[in-house]
Amino acid sequence: MLDPKILLLGSGFVAGPTVEYILRRPENHLTIACRRIAAAEALAKQFSRAKSESIDVTNEGALDEIVSRHDLVISLIPYTNHPLVLKSAIKFGKNVVTTSYVSPAMREFHDAAIEKNLTILNEIGLDPGIDHLYAVKTINEVHEADGEIISFISYCGGLPAPECSNNPLGYKFSWSSRGVLLALRNSAKFYQDGKIVEIPGTELMSSAKPYFIYPAFAFLCYANRDSTPFKEYYNIPEAQNIVRGTLRYQGFTDFVKVLVKIGLLDDSNQNYLHFNSPEITWREVIAKVLNTSNNTEDELRKAIKSTIAENEISKDEIERILKGFKWLGLFSDKPIRRCGTLLDTLCATLEEKMQYEEGERDMVILQHKFEIKLKDGTRETWTSTLLEYGKPPGPSAMSTLVGIPCGIAVQLILDGVIKKRGVLAPYTPEIINPIIAELEKEGIKVKEEKL
Repeated sequence: MLDPKILLLGSGFVAGPTVEYILRRPENHLTIACRRIAAAEALAKQFSRAKSESIDVTNEGALDEIVSRHDLVISLIPYTNHPLVLKSAIKFGKNVVTTSYVSPAMREFHDAAIEKNLTILNEIGLDPGIDHLYAVKTINEVHEADGEIISFISYCGGLPAPECSNNPLGYKFSWSSRGVLLALRNSAKFYQDGKIVEIPGTELMSSAKPYFIYPAFAFLCYANRDSTPFKEYYNIPEAQNIVRGTLRYQGFTDFVKVLVKIGLLDDSNQNYLHFNSPEITWREVIAKVLNTSNNTEDELRKAIKSTIAENEISKDEIERILKGFKWLGLFSDKPIRRCGTLLDTLCATLEEKMQYEEGERDMVILQHKFEIKLKDGTRETWTSTLLEYGKPPGPSAMSTLVGIPCGIAVQLILDGVIKKRGVLAPYTPEIINPIIAELEKEGIKVKEEKL
């Protein structure tokens, strides 16, 4: 395609590496479009052959007009809006790339995309994305040698680097904390010993357990949403264990358990937290949720301890958590920013206290662990491990590992290397092999070991 015109919807934190990669090719021209034109302008001015426009994707006419002027669409907006983008792209015969999971609403466009000879490639960031690439790569290698995958365990964490994990949760927010906290209430479903295991959201944090990758890290792991479809997606019907999950530093899950127990992740509206209600302090809020009239710090500490069952959390850990509450200002007598719900009011506090400071770096760690049965009956453990750090003042590890795979997928579609049609995810060799080759040219390489 000569001088392709690419439309990028969204200008969030992963957009920069995507734009940088795409505009390395001198023939590419890019339009960055989002609702807030200032954000698009700020990103576009960093690059030649990039321009900015304002777009409300819920305005069908405006979306159709801008999509019709471009050759390929990248959608980095919230996944709930992807069906609007797909509808417009199919109408005008444009290929699409997203980093989001394929939702049922997106899957409905599969037949139409095939009919229009279009590639709509999704799940091509980090998680989902790079995780798929190296899972399928190893699984295919084992199957081609007549081996079996007995167990597939995969955990990924986007975290502050160890030296920057200096707060009670060992976590920092580079975007809205609301989605992070809401995910902690999701139920989980996976295969264990050939049977489906379900963990309700109320018990997810209690299910966390230590997970060893390198001696320098004290990780906890817990399952993430529904892992059971990956028996089909990854073509491992023989697998007895299939778990995909999340990594956090030690201490995270116990802290969250206490937040949940006292009700601070409640997203129902509270009159006393309405923006025009009287001023209120965190100390008064904590007293309300604990249903106590005495809001001294000592009494609040006692009330919080009383919510924790004996042997559920160690005494030393409870003391650490209470110190963390104080560090966050949850025993403070200063007026808080009222955001309507306990969850959103807590998010405002977390985002204020737990942002990355200038010069601080993030870290991404991903590991697949495969229990393999070889053709001769021998059993081995294979691992695929990715460890990446952000490079201040440059891009974060997370933005690099989401944005670069997205950019690579775009270029491979433009170059005609990826030819598969329909609403797709990177589960097949004709998609994953060329992307892996380009990732490794960027220095993004998973360490593969056989133990």
